[in-house]
Amino acid sequence: MSGGVDSSVAAALLLRAGYDVVGCFMRLGSPGETLDAVSRDDACRIEESGPASRPAGGGVKVGHQGCCSINDAADARQVAAELGIPFYVVNFKRDFGRVISYFVDEYVRGRTPNPCVRCNDWLKFGKLHEYAVQIGATSVASGHYARIDRSRGQARLLRGIDHSKDQSYVLFGAPRERLDSMLLPIGDMEKARVRELARELGLPVFDKPDSQEICFVPDNDYAGLVERVAPEQSRPGPVVDQRGHVVGTHHGQHRFTIGQRRGVGLALGAPAYVLERDAATNTVRIGPPEALAVTSVVASEANWLIEPPTIGDDRPCLVRYRSNGAATTACVRPLRSDECVPTPSGRAGTFEVLFDEPQRAVAPGQAVVLYDSDDPDWVIGGGWITSAKRVD
Repeated sequence: MSGGVDSSVAAALLLRAGYDVVGCFMRLGSPGETLDAVSRDDACRIEESGPASRPAGGGVKVGHQGCCSINDAADARQVAAELGIPFYVVNFKRDFGRVISYFVDEYVRGRTPNPCVRCNDWLKFGKLHEYAVQIGATSVASGHYARIDRSRGQARLLRGIDHSKDQSYVLFGAPRERLDSMLLPIGDMEKARVRELARELGLPVFDKPDSQEICFVPDNDYAGLVERVAPEQSRPGPVVDQRGHVVGTHHGQHRFTIGQRRGVGLALGAPAYVLERDAATNTVRIGPPEALAVTSVVASEANWLIEPPTIGDDRPCLVRYRSNGAATTACVRPLRSDECVPTPSGRAGTFEVLFDEPQRAVAPGQAVVLYDSDDPDWVIGGGWITSAKRVD
């Protein structure tokens, strides 16, 4: 229970359905509070990693809009009291530092992070599931706009009925074996109905606004956060055109995103978009809009929510590479690679997505989520983009 209307209604619906409900609030950090970042190497090894290894920057202050902040905790506690259910607070502050470190390190590497997906993978459907086992709970429920379908004998992750609020994209990383213990009570409801139901139930958060920004970034200044943790990133670098000619300077490649036009700070007589960010040389490459088109991407850290396809088994699918983007037709092709060694069965953790039509502004670091071509609500897997091939 995050203190918002969605998780509050989810708890109420479960209670109405006869479940023995326990409200659980994840303590991630309060506005203005300083959290220690966890080094990427340690975070990738184990979650109980050692202190942050960065020599400069130190901790990170949580943004004022918060996520599971003190005010949110008070709202969640009030809703739990209204529903008459137990309410616990779990301290995930240290684990949340792993999410912040990932966010900063991705920008340092010239990639585009998605902290909401990582938070779901590592905390909501990672650590929280472990906590659920400790207290004897059989399922973990959340207020996400997605669905779990069990009609075919095995749990499937589906898009929410309200496609304008659908959050299946940010849930693709949930382990397949945990789908059976996931409950998503509001996935078959429209957002307007959720708020209406909250009002009918007398829940005090019925008109609470949805959170919009990244929770730990003060004033939505992500570049400022990166520079506080990694101050070496704030340095001048060249802006080059497609032929490699220097056409200007910038103050840190982390300040740009693939496909960005506004804020480039150059008057070249024609629209110029950010095409690439080279973290090693602190170089930003720009070009015309047609140069943003890519024909395929390679993704690693594959998470299959179906029986994984084998090497050489190309599969038509629908693909989303942004959480609020439309799905596009494509083909997914499992790959062998040095980055993710195939299992003895021939399956691999790396795959290629070949778009039927070129796509614009696809950035390494983004999650690419795969949906079944015949059943477009069905999430079959996904991964993290490592490279993109541009139109020749």
